[in-house]
Amino acid sequence: MTKPDTDLIIAGGGLAGATLALALARAVPSLRVTVVEAFPLSPGALPESYQPSYDARSTALGWGSRLIFEELGLWHRLAGQATPIRHIYVSDRGHFGATRLHAAEHGQDALGYVVDNRWMGLCLMRELLETGVQWRAPADVTDMTPMPGGVRVQLTSGDKGACELTARCLVVADGGRSGLREKLGFRVTRHSYGQNALIANVSTGDSHGFSAFERFTDAGPMALLPHGSPSRAGHQSALVWTLTDEALAEVLEFPGEDKCRRLQERFGWRLGRFTHIGTCHHYPLALTTVDEPIRPGVALVGNAAHALHPVAGQGFNLALRGLMTLVEQFRLAAEQGKSIGDLDVLRRYQSLHRQDWQQTVRFSDSLVRVFGQSMPPITAARDAGLVGLDLLPGAKRWFARKAMGLGGRRAVIDRPGNVNREVTRHE
Repeated sequence: MTKPDTDLIIAGGGLAGATLALALARAVPSLRVTVVEAFPLSPGALPESYQPSYDARSTALGWGSRLIFEELGLWHRLAGQATPIRHIYVSDRGHFGATRLHAAEHGQDALGYVVDNRWMGLCLMRELLETGVQWRAPADVTDMTPMPGGVRVQLTSGDKGACELTARCLVVADGGRSGLREKLGFRVTRHSYGQNALIANVSTGDSHGFSAFERFTDAGPMALLPHGSPSRAGHQSALVWTLTDEALAEVLEFPGEDKCRRLQERFGWRLGRFTHIGTCHHYPLALTTVDEPIRPGVALVGNAAHALHPVAGQGFNLALRGLMTLVEQFRLAAEQGKSIGDLDVLRRYQSLHRQDWQQTVRFSDSLVRVFGQSMPPITAARDAGLVGLDLLPGAKRWFARKAMGLGGRRAVIDRPGNVNREVTRHE
């Protein structure tokens, strides 16, 4: 291929695509990156200040994700609206099993953070607009044709119609319902959990005290994460509530007071009375994976490559670690004079990320499956396991580090000029 129009095209400018673009701008500034995003973007559209909304959707970031955002120079922005999780309580409703995790026991200020998605996106956009990353927005990637040494990508852009761009590589980051992934024929494995996630913010009579609650019930798991003021323990939490189709339909018909009453029955009184529930969003739950998320010149990332059950809070944190591994391999390829779309480069990325991917999927999926069983022998075993976690320091530390997104391989994404050039690093 003669010199392409750009080196890398990222299809999707959401959290995953924008984070990848920023990381590449920091670590490999010589790489020409073009982000194709369906929603319009202009510097003048970014608000000068951020006003949090009660109904804002949010994401749980592990401590390991904070370290990544610090390395990207983004955490100083994010921290202003990041609510710390200083305690995690895991319990099995109606049974004695429970375990407790505390940040102070691990020498950290927090085990993780809860950040509004809109705030995270705004911080990423402000940083990206100061880089050389190019944007095509509003626009969509509709198809891709392999070429020697790269790809030819078809775009549509509103009134401007269709056009083409050539690149060394295409990264698909357009989410769990990726139309482009389907168009390109990637084989998706999908296991339905037969349940739905209801997402909303709730208010409680008692302060959350910067505590997160993972509550497993006979009707499915639920989680409450501290949300709202990052500096003062408040009464607002982000809820993930697992419901069957029938139960979801019933709950959605309830007025607010009845929703709170039903939630109280399932969660209990650990945070006092539920006093308000905000706008409810919901979606069906499934474990979605792509066994071979790479091809010559193409890689899937984020939810386009894997979507997990949300109750363990592992999805975006896993995606973020995968993005950094891809950045690391693109940096090494650029230093070695290789094309970033070479299959060897993408295979190296997949090989390094696969172990983390497999372990995290097993960790998340096993929590849902084990705690979804109501047979007495299984109930007794899992309760004993929770008690054991609380009593055995080694097991508890392992569990805490999984929850914090630590313990595995951490990619090196040194900015130009840094002296540390080692290839791997472990927490």
